[in-house]
Order: sequence, then structure tokens, then C-alpha cells
Amino acid sequence: MTTNAELQARRAAAVPRGVASAHPVFAARAENAELWDVEGKRYIDFGGGIAVLNTGHRHPKVMAAVAAQLEQFTHTCFQVSPYESYIELAERLNVLAPINGPAKTIFFTTGAEALENAIKIARAASGRSGVITFAGGYHGRTMLTMAMTGKVLPYKKKFAPLPAEIYHVPFPHEPFGVTVEDSLRAIDMLFRADIEPDRTAAIVLEPVQGEGGFIPASTELLQALRKLCDKHGILLIADEVQTAFARTGKMFGIEHSGVKPDIMTVAKSLAGGFPLSGVIGRADIMDAAEPGGLGGTYAGSPIACAAALAVLDVIEEEKLIERANHIGAMMKSRLEAISLRNNTIPIAAIRGPGAMVAFDIVTTRGTNEPDADTTKRVLTKAREHGLILLSCGVYGNAVRLLVPLTASDELIDEGLDVLELALAA
Repeated sequence: MTTNAELQARRAAAVPRGVASAHPVFAARAENAELWDVEGKRYIDFGGGIAVLNTGHRHPKVMAAVAAQLEQFTHTCFQVSPYESYIELAERLNVLAPINGPAKTIFFTTGAEALENAIKIARAASGRSGVITFAGGYHGRTMLTMAMTGKVLPYKKKFAPLPAEIYHVPFPHEPFGVTVEDSLRAIDMLFRADIEPDRTAAIVLEPVQGEGGFIPASTELLQALRKLCDKHGILLIADEVQTAFARTGKMFGIEHSGVKPDIMTVAKSLAGGFPLSGVIGRADIMDAAEPGGLGGTYAGSPIACAAALAVLDVIEEEKLIERANHIGAMMKSRLEAISLRNNTIPIAAIRGPGAMVAFDIVTTRGTNEPDADTTKRVLTKAREHGLILLSCGVYGNAVRLLVPLTASDELIDEGLDVLELALAA
């Protein structure tokens, strides 16, 4: 039997250290919200492939759709010989997306690729170049999306110089002492000091910051940004890579605010574990690029499109939007009870819409002082007892819970039992 230790040694010798892994356990198989490593140990998966598995590992309907597509063809390149599944998926997303007026969708492969192309489209449509994003936001690891990401370590270190015309402003979050008014004043200062509004193509943000710590953008902020964009002819881009497809208790995270963006990016849970991303936007904006200006050899893979059509069916048939709200309520209730105990590690700021739940590990109960070292120990202890967890946040002390929405209440309770054990002081 191959062991985790043996694979870890082979990994260290063969794979660059720049691609880090959260846990030194190597997957052998997985089903719904459970995973088994190469040594046969079972884990409850509260990581979900970083929000990719809203419909779980190997959902039967997704697997059947992929198997059927494999019997037809695996690849033609949509730019060479297009196929119906790409069009059908675009049609369905155009109807679902909270976009004003007619919408159009184009597909790519990764979330970063979607963000890159969203900026290309925004620049083509507006004739402008500047992009405003938020501190703590995460948009990818390509050169442009790395510049857009509002966190230096580990994403930007050693990779400068970064692309120009990318500007960051503080993201409102009470524990950080930043208000909506502070963020809006920072944008106003940008317009005075660095870039005029009529040279700004887009403002980009996540409806809930992912890597930044699962911090929701308030309705007040989103409404203010919509008003600001309308005033200056700036495009509002919602990065829904991590928030879309029922995770937040809505199909798309921005729907909680009622604000409609001009462009949206999607990826992660769109195709149930198969690589697929997309840009959805107002039809007039999406048509701004010239023919041939957008695309990619593997963009909109027929296998991934088939999987994504099945994912949309599963979300509807299994009522996963409602399920996300139920799971979130379960998790928050349990976390609130844990936070009141005196014999556990101090936790704070339990938050997140739907089943996009996180909490902070802090040094002292009743404070917001981050404790990143203890957070690492909690994740290790949880793994040793069979629970996969992920951390995030500007200070590395947020624990995020991304259990598949198809997990049973019993399995989630079992996972929360392990989490409670890992938080024992």
C-alpha cells in the first residue's frame, strides 16, 4: 500500500513548493461529502475542493451526464466546431443571472481566466483602462488577477512588477475598523489622486470575500457602488467564482442585496468538479470585443458543459438553495453554542450567508485579536480526527466551512462534533 508519507516525499521531489497543499493526505476516492485517503482513512470533507463541490463528490446525475458526453466526443474546441451544450448552458445562465436586460455568457476554464476576460470585456465596452478592487479580495493567480487580488502574501511575493492601472481600496469590515463610508471616501480619494472616473473601466468585488475571510459585502456598500458606477459610466463586476450556485442561500451571492451587476464571473461549483468558468453580462457589453478577441482552446469543454447542465438540474431538483440556508443555520447554531463555552479555544465573528460559514480564532475571548498559530493547530487536530477544514482571512485565523450542500444532517453533525473536539482547549 502506498502511504501518505511516501507520496509526500515524492511530491517534495517532483512538484515545486510554490503550489502548497493544506493537508498532507492524498485522496484515493470520494463520495458526496466523504473522502478516503490512500491509507484507507475516512474524512468528512468540509473543504469541498474550495467551494467546488456544492453538489458533492461524484453526484450520480453529474457522473451520468459526463459518461454520456464521453460516448459522443471529448473535445472539438468551440471556436472550431461548436456544440449545443455550450449554447444551452449559456441560455440557462442568461435567464438565471441577476442582470438587467438581455444577457450573454462566454465560457472559459478557470476562475482567474474568467476574471481576466471580464476585464478585457469591460475595457472593450468602456474604452477605459482602470480597475478598482478591494483589499482582502481574491481574484486569481495570473498576472492581472494577482494584481487585482488584495493580499500580498502569499500571492504577490517575488512576482513584481504587476500590471498597471489596478487600484485597491479598503473593504468594509467592523472588526478591522473599516466602514462603508471609509471605503467610499477611499474611492473618492482615488478619483482625486490617482485616476479620474472617466478613465475607470470597472469596479470589481466579491459579494462575499472568499480568501479574505468570508466577509459579506453589505447591501449598503453594493447599493452605493451601483449608484457610483451609474453616475460615472463605470461597469460593476461581481466576482461570483466562490459565491455562486446556491452556496450563499441564493443562486448568486449578490442577489441578497438586490443589486444587479453589469458583469458576473462564475466558476468553481458550476460544473460539479470539472474545470469550467464563465463570464455573464449585459448583451451589449458582452458583444464589445471583436470576433476572435475572446476564447481559449479548452474554454467551455463539452464534458464540463454537460456536467454543468446536470449541476443546474440538481440544484433545482434537490432544492439546494433552501438546503444551504438550513445547513448554515445548523452550523451557526452549533458554533454559537461552542463560542459560549469556557473550555474551548476562543472563537469570534461567526458569519456568512447560507452555507458559506466562517468564524475567527482569536487570542482572547471577547476580542478580535487574530491567532493564526492556533488556527493551524485546530486544522491539524481536526484532520487527525477525520475532518478536512480550510483556513482563510487576511490574518490567517478564519476557519471556513464549505461542506457539500448534498451532505446529510447526520454527516454534518458528525463533522461538527469533530470540529468541537478540535476546538477543545
